[in-house]
Amino acid sequence: MERKLSASGRAASGDGYCALGSAAGGAQHRGGQAAAEPGELIQRALDFKSQGAQCYKDKKFREAIGKYHRALLELKGAAHPDKLTEEQRQLVETIECDCYNSLAACLLQAELVNYERVKEYCLKVLKKEGENFKALYRSGVAFYHLGDYNKALYYLKEARSRQPSDTNVIRYIQLTEMKLSRCSQREKEAL
Repeated sequence: MERKLSASGRAASGDGYCALGSAAGGAQHRGGQAAAEPGELIQRALDFKSQGAQCYKDKKFREAIGKYHRALLELKGAAHPDKLTEEQRQLVETIECDCYNSLAACLLQAELVNYERVKEYCLKVLKKEGENFKALYRSGVAFYHLGDYNKALYYLKEARSRQPSDTNVIRYIQLTEMKLSRCSQREKEAL
């Protein structure tokens, strides 16, 4: 049986497709037609995620953010646990983690970074994938910039335990330790 692609499916399947206007897909299925099957929604989510990755590579971070959000929206429609197979459930979880991790990466590229949002996205990933290096590192960076140096150091050391030679992690650990040292010095002086 041949599967026909909807307008969103055709737009989503284009290589390197990175226009904001292509994101109108899922609404058609919710508008008046029958709801899409979980498999279709998962496929559309994968397509949007791929488009987001292409936008990120093209340094079109705002567009990438839109694509990752669309992927997550498609997954919300597919996320009825009783309607998903175990394989689909795992795929949904993987796509969600990838999208949240990628959203955090995009936000870190902004001129004015929303570290609170970066932290939120990374913690969502870590809830499901506690060993995820990128989420650990980005959480550490977010906590550092939010001024919570103890949590920053915790996440950065967790990241270092997974990739001991990563120079970015080492640099942020050093910066965090310097901040903590200054804070404890100020506390001693205040006494």
